[in-house]
Amino acid sequence: MKRLNAGCGSDIRSGWTNLDKANLPGVEIVHDLSNIPLPFHAEEFDEILCRNVLEHIDYVPVLGEFHRILKPEGRLTIEVPHFTSKDAYNDPTHRRMFGVNTFRYFVAHHFRSYYFNFHFSRIARAHIAFDKRPGYLYNYVLEPLVNANSRTQNFYEGSPLRIFPAANMIVVLIK
Repeated sequence: MKRLNAGCGSDIRSGWTNLDKANLPGVEIVHDLSNIPLPFHAEEFDEILCRNVLEHIDYVPVLGEFHRILKPEGRLTIEVPHFTSKDAYNDPTHRRMFGVNTFRYFVAHHFRSYYFNFHFSRIARAHIAFDKRPGYLYNYVLEPLVNANSRTQNFYEGSPLRIFPAANMIVVLIK
């Protein structure tokens, strides 16, 4: 199984191809994700991990490249700040915010999938993650309630429950 850790920073993973634009210890391929095309063959990877990167770049072309380099049925795991997270706004390098439906636009048969020339076959997981540090005990109750199904996720995002901010969106797309 061939796996890519895209935009890895210091999160170096054994058994993965670690790619980052910074030449950090353990980074095997130094390449800026914004520089398309990525230096890989079509359908080269079984799995791609992209954590805390897409909010910093123009992510649509990068998703297209990830689609290109994933094998059929390949898995793309994305973690980005949820739009209710204070971290989504505090970091001046963040260019985009994300909600539970953001990545549905890149799935075949979405009512607006015609926006893009690539489509993932499905979303295997869409999860709104909450901060679990001490002092945030209510999040242990809130997280499973919010993530019970897509309706409760959408309810959370459109309701006053947003006063309890989420931390991240975790999405798994299947090619």
